[in-house]
Amino acid sequence: MFLAFDCEGPITLNDNAFEFCKALLPRGDTFFTKISRFDDYLADIKKKSGYKAGDTLKLILPFLKLFGADNEKLREFSRKTLLFLPGAIEFLKEFRDKPLYIISTSYKPYLEALCEVSGFPMERVFCTEVDFDLINLSKAEEKILKKLFDEIQEMPSFEIPPAGQDYAVLDRLEEIFFEEIPKLEAGKFLKVVNPVGGKEKARACMQIAKALNLPLQNAFYCGDSITDTEALQLIKEAGGISLAFNANRYALKSAEFFALSENARLLGEIAKMVLEKGRDAFIILSDEEKIGKIPEDKESFEELVKKSESFRKKVRGVQIGALG
Repeated sequence: MFLAFDCEGPITLNDNAFEFCKALLPRGDTFFTKISRFDDYLADIKKKSGYKAGDTLKLILPFLKLFGADNEKLREFSRKTLLFLPGAIEFLKEFRDKPLYIISTSYKPYLEALCEVSGFPMERVFCTEVDFDLINLSKAEEKILKKLFDEIQEMPSFEIPPAGQDYAVLDRLEEIFFEEIPKLEAGKFLKVVNPVGGKEKARACMQIAKALNLPLQNAFYCGDSITDTEALQLIKEAGGISLAFNANRYALKSAEFFALSENARLLGEIAKMVLEKGRDAFIILSDEEKIGKIPEDKESFEELVKKSESFRKKVRGVQIGALG
């Protein structure tokens, strides 16, 4: 049996990319939220060919570069802002010699900061590689990107699922990111960077299973958001154990079990029991309020979604908790 965990949510309280945008870009929190919802639309509703959940982390790169992001700034920001779920450092230290892996959409410097603090081995981490030195922006291109940035900021907010005029905004965002930016030097970010989200997380699970010579039936995956859906589904369909932790609707739709906790100690208990008892761990640990099997009937499922999403916002804050 091997264990694989998403990072942001189950282990840390941050959304590193959201926070970096908020710190560096004018009204960066509203900018990131729009791009994140655009990501949800492309991945879950339009199902755009070649696009996967989590690609937000490459779409924002041209604009981070525009406003002065570089590799050192991202490293220092990640070190200074890293915030663990209570008990998570102890959990990582206890399990660093066990078959535990982290599969995260987050940028590599953020995961490096996590490993520095916790002593968790970086070689058991999958995450998004990014290099701000990949391009140099000319003054002419800076002017184009600034104009596009201002246009995006002036766009009305939209909901997912979209309705009415939302589609006009979404169509324009597609033009910006898939027609206009690719023609620029900054378009290299969109071609080269491959965020570890969606199918890449599922692929990481398969790589781990192959390296350990284990079937996916002997896998446990824990995630909380839209970037985890493919990995959760893969493990569930293979007969392994899939857990949605402090999760939103996307993850709850894809997992078999749920858990709610403000402390990572519960994850430690689950991990120990899973290694000892397999899926029977959820019979032993079952708690109607905090842990159990995700209901199949629609009414009970919707009640769980409401409770889990509310709990998620309480633990991680409303802005981060509301992201897909």
